[in-house]
Amino acid sequence: MGYGKWIGGLMGFVTMGPLGALAGFAIGSLFDNANENMIEGSDVQNEYAGQRNSFLFSMLVMASYIIRADGRIMHSEMEYVRNFLRNNFGEAAVSEGEQILLNLFEQRKQMDKTNPMAFRNTINQCGQQIAENMTYEERLQLLSFLAQIAKSDGNVCKEEIDALREVALSMGLSYQEVESMLNMRGKSLDEAYKVLEVSPDASDEEVRAAYKKMALKHHPDRVATLGEDIRKAAEEKFQDINNAKERIYKARGMR
Repeated sequence: MGYGKWIGGLMGFVTMGPLGALAGFAIGSLFDNANENMIEGSDVQNEYAGQRNSFLFSMLVMASYIIRADGRIMHSEMEYVRNFLRNNFGEAAVSEGEQILLNLFEQRKQMDKTNPMAFRNTINQCGQQIAENMTYEERLQLLSFLAQIAKSDGNVCKEEIDALREVALSMGLSYQEVESMLNMRGKSLDEAYKVLEVSPDASDEEVRAAYKKMALKHHPDRVATLGEDIRKAAEEKFQDINNAKERIYKARGMR
């Protein structure tokens, strides 16, 4: 059995409880398939493997909740997840990861038959475990991916916003951080203020302080151990933050 399968199952149980244990082995196999050339016996690489597996399965579990928030499974949302798997683990991982998502959808369906709150409660428990086992910066990057899934069809409905807020709170994050993620890549000044998590009525000094805070907590180096691909996504988010800052600075005549 590959090390990735073993650590995937272990990390799934540690970070996700029983639900993670069901799919941890499967997500570990994604790592084995995508990293056949990994040096055997490298403790550092094996540790990174566990972090990546944990992050990826966390994304899939929470994505299953966001995608079904409005009662539909949109092609654009599923395609975003497929591309995420493809970019992180290669083409062979797409079908396996998609199958995990479909299993989660079916699990929710079965749980809802006996208790409509059961899967929701499980998601909240998973979020609490994520908060205990992932760094703050990793959770922010996870929330970023979830927000992008919700935005992938060009429209974020109330049910999706509510689901994102619920997931964020369970992971120890805030409503304000959800708003920030949803307004990334916006073009308006109002969206720029939401990205920086600051009020349009804030003073120039408060705006500068807000930007510095955002730059620190969203710096790509803080998620570098999750892999170069995820770091690259964090770099794009960091650029969105800088763009929002420049838009606000220009409107205020700041330097």
